[in-house]
Amino acid sequence: MTRGERKMLDKNLDLIFEFEKYVIEHPEFAARIPRDAIISIRVEGDESFNRWSQRLTKKHTNGKKKPVFLVNIKKMRPAASRIQELRIERAA
Repeated sequence: MTRGERKMLDKNLDLIFEFEKYVIEHPEFAARIPRDAIISIRVEGDESFNRWSQRLTKKHTNGKKKPVFLVNIKKMRPAASRIQELRIERAA
């Protein structure tokens, strides 16, 4: 796997995780997606990722009769830590 492919895979995994959190928070949205559906993620403004994601979707749907749903991410909040309090100390 090339460095670029790894970068796309890591981004896809991050976006899948964010999508799963969104679905948990919006169950009415999830109800519209069949259990056997293939989800293809797109990010507005990131054409390189979108082309990669489209190729991945084609690879996973090749010859399969499963519904495909496109998730178009238009905007994301900046990543933030959920840590509310911590302590740091020098160990050595």
